[in-house]
Amino acid sequence: MDTGGNNGADTEGLPTPDAEDDAEDSPPKPPAPVDESHAGGAGRRRTWPRTLRRTALALVLLLLLPALTAETALRFNDTGTPAPGTYTRNRDAVWLGHAWVDGRKTDADVTALVSRLRDTGIRDLYVHAGPLEHDGTLPESAYPRARWLTETLRRRAPDIRVQAWLGDEVAPEKPYAMHLERPATRAAVVGSTRQILAAGFQGAHFDLEPLHSGDRNYLTLLDALHRVTRARHAVLSVAAHQIDPLPAFHSLWGTVTGHPKWWSQAYFGQVARRVDQIAVMSYDTMQPLQSLYGGYVAQQTSLALEVTPESTDLLMGLPFYHENRFGHWARAETVPAAVRGVRLGLSRTDRERARFGVALYVDFAATEADWAAYREDWVR
Repeated sequence: MDTGGNNGADTEGLPTPDAEDDAEDSPPKPPAPVDESHAGGAGRRRTWPRTLRRTALALVLLLLLPALTAETALRFNDTGTPAPGTYTRNRDAVWLGHAWVDGRKTDADVTALVSRLRDTGIRDLYVHAGPLEHDGTLPESAYPRARWLTETLRRRAPDIRVQAWLGDEVAPEKPYAMHLERPATRAAVVGSTRQILAAGFQGAHFDLEPLHSGDRNYLTLLDALHRVTRARHAVLSVAAHQIDPLPAFHSLWGTVTGHPKWWSQAYFGQVARRVDQIAVMSYDTMQPLQSLYGGYVAQQTSLALEVTPESTDLLMGLPFYHENRFGHWARAETVPAAVRGVRLGLSRTDRERARFGVALYVDFAATEADWAAYREDWVR
């Protein structure tokens, strides 16, 4: 930039006095002809980018506004004070890894576990005894120490129920996996349940994923399983998908991603009416902040309470693990945030509900801080 008083630069582009006189004496010149084809093309060239930008912006807003509205609602859901008395009903549970039945655990481990559970609200242990084969069978070699575990715990902690945690991947989303539409497969699962109860377990806990909302074959299987467990005075329990945070959201998400993830609230109720206990896997929620996660859990708790019959134990899952991957941020999905959400949902929907608790996932990934938060915020 020239700041030295350049007079030429100051007058550049202005007409001189002589030029002004000549301009006054000369007749006006006609305007130069315009090439309309070129002018129109330039106009179109200028207009199209602007239209594209506006269209793109509109599409982004169309996609983001519902998400932003939903996230704002979740943040609002996390506000307020939980009602007094919304603490453990002594119907809580914890998922335990396969090491408890494959020979890696000892009497000393059982002693430590019993000490850990003392003065908590935990009544049920979901001990991983599978997985099931894709045809529904369960090799006895998968749980060689099951009898030792069930008998040892029955002596040392008679108030604790030990359930066999059985799971597998499921078609159609996983075509190579378990096909519940096949009667022979369902019959094999029922046979595996009889087999695992004969090994000393007091219940069977099923975690079949991914189960699409509305799957009638799953309901048929649960009816058959419940007849078996009821005849043996055992518990039938399931791990359940989350409920649509927005109406029919599982359909929209499934169309876009091929993985519906959520269940409709009506289907959740159909499942809950067929079992003794249902535990919502209220983690892996894609929420990036503790406040949003707490609000999400509060919403899930309310939705589940509305359709779970009084005769069924409803448990909300707590994240006792710390992975960071798509769908799960450890900084957001914390035990304190989850417990706060559970208490808020319980307070707003059915604060006197007796058959209610939390389920801790999972023992081998839990930290002392997780256990402390569970005790301080929920057990009291």
